[in-house]
Amino acid sequence: MTSRPQLVFLLAAFALLAVVPFLGARYLVELATQVMIFSLFALSLNVLAGQTGSVSFGHAAFLSIGGYACAYFLTRLGWPLAVSMAGAVIVSAAAALLIGALCVRLNAIYFSMLTLAFSMLVWAVETKWRSVTGGDDGFVGVDVPAYLANPYSFFWFTLAVCSLSVAALWILSASAMGQALVAIRENPTRASFLGMNVKRMRLAAFVIAGAFAGLAGCLLAMYVRGMYPQTAFWTQSGQVIIMVLLGGIHSFIGPILGAAVLYLLEVTTEQYTEYWSFVMGLILLGIVMAFPEGLVGVFHKLRTPLRS
Repeated sequence: MTSRPQLVFLLAAFALLAVVPFLGARYLVELATQVMIFSLFALSLNVLAGQTGSVSFGHAAFLSIGGYACAYFLTRLGWPLAVSMAGAVIVSAAAALLIGALCVRLNAIYFSMLTLAFSMLVWAVETKWRSVTGGDDGFVGVDVPAYLANPYSFFWFTLAVCSLSVAALWILSASAMGQALVAIRENPTRASFLGMNVKRMRLAAFVIAGAFAGLAGCLLAMYVRGMYPQTAFWTQSGQVIIMVLLGGIHSFIGPILGAAVLYLLEVTTEQYTEYWSFVMGLILLGIVMAFPEGLVGVFHKLRTPLRS
């Protein structure tokens, strides 16, 4: 999951992002902010899918829960930014703990389908609980602190949050716990024979993934100044799965690459044709068919002959 070339890539990526505001193009700043938010979201799913081997079809539920919670704490309760974000992450982690306690009892496709069911339940609650969420209209008019109202200020804030989050997830992936999760992914039966509590470890991974997805939801809610039930819908969960698969599911930087490429493809194609979803589907189909190991697999194949 982690290697020195991937660490070099991460450092280079953050150095490149730090240059973006000085290019003088607000559009690039806005685009980079969105890419960072969805990269963090995809990276949170990879704790489950890539590292633990548990593919969730309902991961968007925690993005939505974190966004709604942060919006509610900031706007309705008037809490400070740090307290609101911390509270939203705790709410997301608590929701992941409750949902995960039921989901980790199952494996493979049954686990995936149960997470999808809970995600649609969250979507239904957000749609009907109009007094809190705003219903179909969403939670609009999120109060963002004045010092983050400027797109450039919010870019630096997002870069700082994402940098710390990526560092935390990198440390987790390289730690003994991260190696234990990989062992569970490869052979859960053998891992249990070695004394690991497989269900408890999978639940811990589920909670960590939910917490970081909730953090991405906080950033998304503040960026768009609102939160909407569509963020918990199954299509959002499908999109983040595509990001992870596109980049490379068994690598740390894969989800970051996948999120960046998918989002940039979507933005580019919809500028040129109203059938952008069809065109993007064909492009993604070609990439997946040609490179089943994702974009990271392409780099590995290119690096091997060069090293030889």
